[in-house]
Amino acid sequence: MSAVLLFVVCLAGMATATEFDDNSIVTMDIKQRQMIILKLLNHPMEPLMYKDLVEIGQNFKIEDNTESFTKPDVVKTFVKMMKVGVLPRGEIFTLHIDRQLKEVVTIFHMLYYAKDFTTFFKTACWMRLHLNEGMFAYALTVAVRHREDCRGIILPSPYEIYPYYFVRADVIQKAYLLKMKRGLLDLKLCDFYGIRKTDKDVYIIDENIYDKRVYFTDDDRLRYFTEDIDLNTYYYYFHTDYPFWMRDSMFDKTKIRRFELTVYTYQQILARYYLERLSNGFGKIEEFTYHKSIKTGYWPWLKMHNGQEFPVRFNNYVIARDTNLDIIRLCEEYERIIRDCIIRGFIEYNGMRLSLTKYEDMETLGKLIYGKTEKTGMDKTYIESYRYLLIVMKAALGLNTFTSDKYFVTPSILDHYQTALRDPVFYMLQKRIIDLVHLFKLRLPSYTKEDLYFPGVKIENVVVDKLITYFDDYLMDMTNAVTLTEEELKKARSDMIFMVRKRRLNHQPFKVTIGIASDKAVDCVVRIFLGPKKDHLNRLIDINNNRLNFVELDSFLYKLNTGKNTIVRDSHDMHNLVKDRMMTRDLWKKIESMNDMKDLLRKDLRNYHTGFPTRLLLPKGHVGGLDMMFYICVTPLRLVDNVDMSILDTNRKDFMVDFRSSVLLDKMPLGFPLDRHIDIGNFFTPNMRFIDVRIYHKKMTCDMKTRWYRWVLKNYNMIDRTPVIADTYFVDTDLNMKVDHNLNLFDV
Repeated sequence: MSAVLLFVVCLAGMATATEFDDNSIVTMDIKQRQMIILKLLNHPMEPLMYKDLVEIGQNFKIEDNTESFTKPDVVKTFVKMMKVGVLPRGEIFTLHIDRQLKEVVTIFHMLYYAKDFTTFFKTACWMRLHLNEGMFAYALTVAVRHREDCRGIILPSPYEIYPYYFVRADVIQKAYLLKMKRGLLDLKLCDFYGIRKTDKDVYIIDENIYDKRVYFTDDDRLRYFTEDIDLNTYYYYFHTDYPFWMRDSMFDKTKIRRFELTVYTYQQILARYYLERLSNGFGKIEEFTYHKSIKTGYWPWLKMHNGQEFPVRFNNYVIARDTNLDIIRLCEEYERIIRDCIIRGFIEYNGMRLSLTKYEDMETLGKLIYGKTEKTGMDKTYIESYRYLLIVMKAALGLNTFTSDKYFVTPSILDHYQTALRDPVFYMLQKRIIDLVHLFKLRLPSYTKEDLYFPGVKIENVVVDKLITYFDDYLMDMTNAVTLTEEELKKARSDMIFMVRKRRLNHQPFKVTIGIASDKAVDCVVRIFLGPKKDHLNRLIDINNNRLNFVELDSFLYKLNTGKNTIVRDSHDMHNLVKDRMMTRDLWKKIESMNDMKDLLRKDLRNYHTGFPTRLLLPKGHVGGLDMMFYICVTPLRLVDNVDMSILDTNRKDFMVDFRSSVLLDKMPLGFPLDRHIDIGNFFTPNMRFIDVRIYHKKMTCDMKTRWYRWVLKNYNMIDRTPVIADTYFVDTDLNMKVDHNLNLFDV
């Protein structure tokens, strides 16, 4: 109770009016700027609750401050757009509608081109009052990630800003019922619905992933992975860091090889998804074609704030219809153009000719597939040469959001970066696109012995700890999903706190120990991959069919000493991983009570926006062990030209630098040396090593002790239940064979 009271006091203190003038804004430190962003994104679907920010927004006149922006034309465009009309508040925003995309990019430009933080702050306050909530939250997120004066600011997790994209509709409905009843609980139904009120007046609602009602196909058994909130957050933050619509000139110097990284990220997501399929006995990802029905349906069980549900795609969904044949033809034409360009080895557009024959040309190909190619003419205008292939493909599957006159639509699950990974068809689409990249790589020569060999360096041994995965529970704050009352708006806080309990894949910590002998002191790059050994039918997979299924667990720069070197990599310290994100309410209190944020950013918030979830480093595996392989490769460091040496500090002493991959500083392609066709006779060298490992899954029934101290997690098969004793965990029937099969079900 005391913790909640402390939080209430903190919020009450922040809700009081604060006098802001231009001088006080200019002199703001990172802590004060952080608090402003947290306030602007707190309950974004509600009216702005902080009087000081409301006054700033009401008093700021954008058209009278044109000189406060580095590009006055941006202000003129924005004013014209507002006069014509923009997406109203309360409507659903998606990037995949042309008109909405243009509007949100214009909004972002206003925030990005503000000359100083004072103008940025005032513009953001004005937008919070007048613009669509989804557009504002998205534009502000991208602006904070790209403005120099916002470096070090931590954004609230997207699943706390807008829980509707991450929490099932039935769970949010239960929270609304609790709010309507003012917290009055029916104790007889609490266990049945998975609701509990803690001694700190926090309401926890269980999201039962074992509920078979949400299952359409076997693929739904992967929901624990595809619907993981941290995995979807990783994908969303990657997009905000590298938006497909953003010009190259707007990126800072650390965001190099932008489209190569984009292509590699998608390929790695595909590989990671395939490992999870193997863990559940599934085969390869199905091929996607427009002229065959999609066998795999998907029921999102999600509802947006305005009551609209995400559309359901039933099994055996027919893609080609009279209403979308033109979009399908457009998709096929785009793919044909790109494929022909790869085969010819060049592309011509807008009077320019670009090569597609060298590995450096991966950036050009990435632009063709995932972005836009630009030509700067004498008038300095930018011309789009191709539309965004992925958006057009999604339009053929969804509600045709590609058509520009479709302004108010219900977007599909694929139309949001916070939800796209949930749908099995997303991976089918990405596989079709990555096949174009694979075709390009096949045209490149295989790596020679000289490319792969590291003279004087040999991996002598590799030791990997036992790999064990399990499921644990996590409480996610979903308070923003419930509307505030008039009294709560005045107090700028919710009187009721709602949490949702989720089941998540996790693994026990492990270490990888690498013994390396070197005849000289030299800088090197160490890459650690994890990949399958056998397919779902227990057949060994050929290395050339298997190389793209390897996930890069770790990659780092290292200085070898003469003689024997021992490198120990802890699973929690591998590159660009993020631990469980701090709840925004806890972050708020922590920032309030500290004077210097640098230690917080270096330790607790490391890789907060860029990191892949540590928990998902390993696939689920099997109870009896899933055969996998580690591949370790040590190669010489070949620094890219004109690199800023300050960003080589892998210990992240400069807390302002967010750098996704130190391997980007190496000239070799991402995914090297598994990114090209392997010439078996020249591939194996002393500086690389394959080792066999097994991933074991510790399969538990349900560890919420178990679900409010008794058996209420419904087993819809109604057989083989394991009785629960307090303070102990019990494994499922495949490990615990002491089960009474003659148990009277009515006595359970």
